[in-house]
Amino acid sequence: MRRWALVAALVVFAAPAAAANPLRDLIPKPLEVRLGHGSVALGDVVAGPGTAGLAKYAASVLGLHVGTTPGVLLSLGGDSSLGSEGYALSVTRARVGITAPRPAGIFYGIQTLRQLVSAGRVPIGEVRDRPRYAWRGAMLDVARHFFGVRDVERFVDLMAAYKLNRLHLHLTDDQGWRIAIAGWPRLTSHGGSTAVGGGRGGWYTQADYRRIVAYAQARFVTVVPEIDMPGHVGSALSSYGGLSCDGVAPPLETRLSPAFSSLCTTKASTYAFVADVLRQVAALTPGPWLHIGGDEAQATKGADYARFVERVQAIVSGLGKHLVGWEEVAKTKLAPGSVVQHWHDNSLLSAARRQGAGVIQSPADKAYMDMKYDASTKLGLSWAGYTSVRDAYEWDPGQALGVEAPLWSETLRTFADVEYMAFPRLLGYAELAWSPATGRSWREYRLRLAAQGPRLAALGVNFYRSPEVPWP
Repeated sequence: MRRWALVAALVVFAAPAAAANPLRDLIPKPLEVRLGHGSVALGDVVAGPGTAGLAKYAASVLGLHVGTTPGVLLSLGGDSSLGSEGYALSVTRARVGITAPRPAGIFYGIQTLRQLVSAGRVPIGEVRDRPRYAWRGAMLDVARHFFGVRDVERFVDLMAAYKLNRLHLHLTDDQGWRIAIAGWPRLTSHGGSTAVGGGRGGWYTQADYRRIVAYAQARFVTVVPEIDMPGHVGSALSSYGGLSCDGVAPPLETRLSPAFSSLCTTKASTYAFVADVLRQVAALTPGPWLHIGGDEAQATKGADYARFVERVQAIVSGLGKHLVGWEEVAKTKLAPGSVVQHWHDNSLLSAARRQGAGVIQSPADKAYMDMKYDASTKLGLSWAGYTSVRDAYEWDPGQALGVEAPLWSETLRTFADVEYMAFPRLLGYAELAWSPATGRSWREYRLRLAAQGPRLAALGVNFYRSPEVPWP
């Protein structure tokens, strides 16, 4: 750790101190923090070259104005070793400065500054920070129960506040098809009309989806759309019976349990449908990934499954995208640049690594946010066990592209339900994805998490007050 001469009498992050300092309570825990003495009032946000949009954003979330007098100065440049998402934050009696090699780093520095502000003042000190993993994500299942554009935008804001950068949208499943596809109107008018339990459904128009993507992009979050196949396709089969091998459209699926459906992988028309859907979704999605699902395809024969995935993989590559799939796709021959999402089978994780695929760590017994906190939790499921706030935090993703915390919505009818199951666990996943593996522990994290309670409350988040955490 290099020496910084910004403020006299600075001490390292872990050193004890008599007085509380918000620099000690940051989540995710930064790479390096030094504490100073005292605090300063925030002034105007001042935009350095190339940061005008970020300055407007900073002013809006900090309750400030964009100006020219010394205050919060945003500057591109500085230490290139911080990479494309790292930043340096310095607070002196003269000003607050956020410097980063790339705009994403400025954005993450703003998120850190937001956590430090109390009554318009910020503690003197320094932060030097960069992420551990490139992929820091959360998945929102909008297929089992539908959540509207504003709900998704709120989810994006809450993710971005803790430096998460991938939003995986599970757009289709047995119980609902949630994105409009030109030329296939019944996918949404029929397949998107209901939900688990038979409740009201919904879907995104292509304009709605573009709005979500743009909103996320402005917060340095990349949307990863999932069109699940060849299984989990009940809503598509019910909408267009020709996609099944017998040509018969089944009734809409509203049961909680898997339907074990399958596209007919031997029909040419199936691949024409898949190509059309993926072409349209790819055109709406500027990010480099398309998620094709691939999980729990029990109704598809093994050889047919392999041929299907490899053929769809070629479609994805032809669209200039990289394939992402649940770990079952590792049974097939994967193209370079493919990404495998691990959820429970370690042998498939090994198969993915042997092929050189990128790996996203989403183990169900640690990272699935729909698992109940304990036996008393009214929402959620427990097939992978209970996942307490501590359980969600105390594991190491190891060698991987990154971490993603999925939130399946079979039991979640409202966005308040989503918040209750995601928070505060999502903060722990954000720290696992961003912070170094060393220098942190549950013992000290629980105290930092407790300090985030008032912030979550101020944001109106319906979070679970875990008895493991000493909330104020």
